[in-house]
Amino acid sequence: MAERDYRAVGPLPSSTRFLAGTSIEVAREIPRGPAPEHALFDFDGTLSLIREGWMDVMVPLLAGILSEYARPGETEADISALVKDFVTELTGKQTIYQMIRLAEEIRARGGVPRDPRDYKAEYHERLMERIASRRKGLADGTLPRAEALVPGSLEILGLLRDRGVRLYIASGTDEEYVLEEAALLGVDEFAPGRIYGAQADYASFSKEMVIRRILAENRVDGRRLAAFGDGYVEIADCKAAGGVAVAVASDESGRSGRPDAWKRERLLGAGADLVVPDYRDAKALVAYVWDGIEPESAADAAPAGRAEPRNGAAADAAGARPSGGPGRGGPR
Repeated sequence: MAERDYRAVGPLPSSTRFLAGTSIEVAREIPRGPAPEHALFDFDGTLSLIREGWMDVMVPLLAGILSEYARPGETEADISALVKDFVTELTGKQTIYQMIRLAEEIRARGGVPRDPRDYKAEYHERLMERIASRRKGLADGTLPRAEALVPGSLEILGLLRDRGVRLYIASGTDEEYVLEEAALLGVDEFAPGRIYGAQADYASFSKEMVIRRILAENRVDGRRLAAFGDGYVEIADCKAAGGVAVAVASDESGRSGRPDAWKRERLLGAGADLVVPDYRDAKALVAYVWDGIEPESAADAAPAGRAEPRNGAAADAAGARPSGGPGRGGPR
């Protein structure tokens, strides 16, 4: 089953609001009914920061390959801009789709491309070189897990597990690496046997397939599902199933607690109900989604000593897109 392309479900909400004392932005009010029994989390950029900076690897690599087939008058800057555009456009899908697009661009210029899987292997080799020190540091304990996790990740996973919510992780990164990196971060224990990733036969995996499997095996409808992600695929798939979608507009490089403007707009366009920059407000987020309870004041939501959140976050997020494009941890 091919993964869906990005399409905005409609105009962005004309107004949003924030839960008191939090950075939780409510874009669409959640219909009250049965609480979700199952929660699906994307991995890279939603929980893991191990692959932060992947675009700085992919774009130069693909631009260098495509430049060999440049049309007359097509400059290196033209090629780089084109590659950045299609890499960004396809962000959220499995990595292989960006390589398929590269092959299409080569073919359109009269070239004969290699197998897209070869391009993916070359990209992954370079990415692994970039993140080798992070993986090694996590393995030997010299890099604290907290520095490679979206803030609050372990807290929200623990809160949901303690409630009896069944947790799942699904990623467009190859499954063997998702399993390895989930273990390095200690998140594997929250979803034993329920971590899924891309397969060699890319058509045999999609997040939509994972969602259908969750609902079918547990004989529940989509209202019993919540999804958390920084990619449009899991947001759109969850909403199509009737679930609650939480956009994680994470600032991966800065971990600033402010939403990434590009992610926020894209995920709202995909139908997200809520937007958070991370999980620093995990208790308030879980109470709102699962119990319908809103904090009455900042003191009810924020840990002692935490800076007062900005109720102008929507205006902050609506500003210019960061120069690096989406700061995602890895294409899905």
